[in-house]
Amino acid sequence: MDTKRVINIFIFILVSSPCLASAGDIVHQDNNAPKRPGCDNNFVLVKVPTWVDGGEDTEYVGVGARFGRTLEAKEKDASQNRLVLADPPDCCSKPKNKLTGEAILVHRGGCSFTAKANFAEEANASAILIINNKTELFKMVCESNETDVDIRIPAIMLPQDAGANLEKLIKNNSVVSVQLYSPRRPVVDVAEVFLWLMAVGTILCASYWSAWTARETAIELDKLLKDGSDEFSNMEGVNSNGFVDINMASAVSFVVIASCFLVMLYKLMSFWFIEVLVVLFCIGGVEGLQTCVVALLSCFRWFQHAGDSFIKVPFFGAVSYLTLAVCPFCIAFSVVWAVYRRISFAWIGQDILGIALMITVLQIVRVPNLKVGTVLLSCAFLYDIFWVFVSKWWFHESVMIVVARGDRSGEDGIPMLLKIPRLFDPWGGYSVIGFGDIILPGLIVAFSLRYDWLMKKNFRSGYFVWAMTAYGLGLLITYVALNLMDGHGQPALLYIVPFTLGTFLTLGKKRGELKTLWTRGEPERACPHIQLQSS
Repeated sequence: MDTKRVINIFIFILVSSPCLASAGDIVHQDNNAPKRPGCDNNFVLVKVPTWVDGGEDTEYVGVGARFGRTLEAKEKDASQNRLVLADPPDCCSKPKNKLTGEAILVHRGGCSFTAKANFAEEANASAILIINNKTELFKMVCESNETDVDIRIPAIMLPQDAGANLEKLIKNNSVVSVQLYSPRRPVVDVAEVFLWLMAVGTILCASYWSAWTARETAIELDKLLKDGSDEFSNMEGVNSNGFVDINMASAVSFVVIASCFLVMLYKLMSFWFIEVLVVLFCIGGVEGLQTCVVALLSCFRWFQHAGDSFIKVPFFGAVSYLTLAVCPFCIAFSVVWAVYRRISFAWIGQDILGIALMITVLQIVRVPNLKVGTVLLSCAFLYDIFWVFVSKWWFHESVMIVVARGDRSGEDGIPMLLKIPRLFDPWGGYSVIGFGDIILPGLIVAFSLRYDWLMKKNFRSGYFVWAMTAYGLGLLITYVALNLMDGHGQPALLYIVPFTLGTFLTLGKKRGELKTLWTRGEPERACPHIQLQSS
């Protein structure tokens, strides 16, 4: 297949995909959430298992309020209480119910949250569960002029559908009991460790492949120069070898193109649009997986002849026999993943396709010098911060986080993410990282290794080890920030770009090689056939 054309189509789709280190918050943000004595609880997710007529039933998830008693962290320490409906339903006056420690279920609206909780406590309720008027959760806070916030019962917000189910059961004369507890999340989940290894490993593999192909191309070019071969004219230009160099114009336009694509995702987010993205992802995944598998098999002697023999295929041009043999398996893998992507272990197939695609992109798409790399990463740095944090001012929610989570689509999120389930998190979910957080800094890391090999630098005197370490540290700091922010989605490039780019620029300046790195990228060679020797 024409790899260059396919990659040109998909590179902008991939690099402009959301850049996150976590799926982040699963409750909607509340910008007016002041803390003061009596109203200074942290917002926590609450597990609400239920029992109907003595039998265990559905477990719901709610969110605790700023006010009220804090909940037990362990299920065994939480008491089980019968749930009753409030009378009046909004609990904006003292309930007529004669309560003896039951939990009370009330509707949102009519008065403040704290007023409802005070009336419920006065009626001797053990807890108050407030039904939201929307399907999502909402963070309950105190009004600025309220003074009666010394509330000693827990207050929980339930989504509309959960509240409707419980209310229906109670009205049908079923005996409903609930238990309220809020398990703590682990400080570090093993999913984040594996995600870090996957991101670093992807860049590592792609960098060595990119450097190896660049060196082989340079050696072949030097031979042609030395021999004075007429074939030299056919080797001129990186594009003839299937590589795509990013120039200054494309680096600057990245922000505009990526932003337009992100807004389109945000505005058109729906089930059918996710289906379109899945198809596009599968096409790119087939191309990436095929390229990686063919390159890997070509390293073995048994497959070299098939890899070097070509046949002309309509619409695709010259295609090797090895590619023809591998392609059906790659297509089948991608189709199977797309069909069964909603099952619990489908993330494995998504990660395989994603890693193969990113390695292929990083091997083919290149930054020619540090100047272009600096502009590209600087634009990506601003793009990431804007669409995670600043976009809340215009859209009233973080556009990038909404797109990454797949809100309003009925899906778990867009496919252009690496994801691993949180194995030891009582709340489940996934740790995710966007392709852009790997591809964009990976371009500069791959450039560093190509430069080291062409300059005959060892690990100590080169730049690759430092760039690779800086990326790993930047991503590690991202996860530290993620945990400090209670799982709220973070723009990973906010931390990765200063580490990676700052290290490269500082080291180049200190060694006196910044000018060469900035303008040319590759060193001038008076006798290239002598300077570049195949190892």
